[in-house]
Amino acid sequence: MPFGRPQVLCDELRRALPDRPFRVRFWDGTELEPSGERDEATIIVRSPQAIAHLLLHPNELGLSRAYVSGLLAADDLDRAMPVVDHWRPRPFDRVTRLRLALAALRAMGITKPPRRPRIELPPRGRMHSIVRDRRAVRHHYDISNDFFALFLDESMTYSCAVFSRGAKTLEEAQRAKLELVCAKLGLREGERLLDIGCGWGSLVIHAAREHGARVLGITLSEPQAELARRRAEEAGVGDRVEVRVMDWRELSGETFDAIASVGMVEHVGEENIDAYAKRLRDLLRPGGRVLNHGIARLRHDMGPSGPFTQRYIFPDGATLHLSRLLLAFERAGVEVRHVEGLREDYAETLRHWAQRFDEHLDEAVRIAGRERVRAWRLYLRGSRSRFRDGDLSIFQVLGRRP
Repeated sequence: MPFGRPQVLCDELRRALPDRPFRVRFWDGTELEPSGERDEATIIVRSPQAIAHLLLHPNELGLSRAYVSGLLAADDLDRAMPVVDHWRPRPFDRVTRLRLALAALRAMGITKPPRRPRIELPPRGRMHSIVRDRRAVRHHYDISNDFFALFLDESMTYSCAVFSRGAKTLEEAQRAKLELVCAKLGLREGERLLDIGCGWGSLVIHAAREHGARVLGITLSEPQAELARRRAEEAGVGDRVEVRVMDWRELSGETFDAIASVGMVEHVGEENIDAYAKRLRDLLRPGGRVLNHGIARLRHDMGPSGPFTQRYIFPDGATLHLSRLLLAFERAGVEVRHVEGLREDYAETLRHWAQRFDEHLDEAVRIAGRERVRAWRLYLRGSRSRFRDGDLSIFQVLGRRP
């Protein structure tokens, strides 16, 4: 397959991007040097097909497909993250866009149209219907229990840990978070707790073992539920723990003394947030308590997550604003008693997860494949940056049914 001439694209990029804090290296060794004197991160274009992705979709989707496919890479992801997070080139005028497109075509030569990555999940069906939500959640969680065990702590807790109470290790910080949830809910011996989005069972086990609660956990992932049941038996609380595979909208006709929803509200969406809050209220007995632990956007000029997160990590994930959740609680008749932000704790949690993931890259590739590993390495670092820089936070909202 004849390749074109990357040098013509280099020349146009040099003209269009006079301030560029990165180096670009093309497949034939041609380089676009950074505009400054520092040794900046290097973006590696491994094939003309990377440019083809960008020409077909000159936005985040094209970049995401090129990166996840391995056609576009960085020599050091940690050094590249500040470019992703903060560098914003000046807008191109029509003439510049045309010159860049023509140069890209010349650089590509005759190139076979690229295929989208195998792990991409394109949107299909009505947004946040039960069927579509089940498909989206399973895309994320059904990779493999062993995959998540590579970077989570021994309790398999997949949500923000709490380091700000003095914990030194990830294991200590996750135990502190589980106890914080139970303490805020004021769990007492024999009370019935509902855990919505129970994952691999860390909270249901902790609540049953440490507080004597009777716990129902629900998840949409059968592999999660199977492991959660087994872990509850091994912990000696199988008689006080039940785990079902079901959607929160399918649960009715039961009441609970307390409800915990930890890391699940991000899957609910703007369309369903009011119905979600009302369902929580209806499932509580009078005087019952609810704790919602979820990610929220801090800036109102910040839109929802883009194609990379939506198609490769959390399909249909929706981080709302704290004010929207509080409004939903108020509309549902849930009295808000306490709100706590844990933004710095999540940034530290993600630092631990990214480090552990990198320590097990070969095993991660064996389990999930190179495409998914590329996506997750970027996702963990990008998420940490969002929490560290104040774009996102995570809030625990404690409420009560009067």
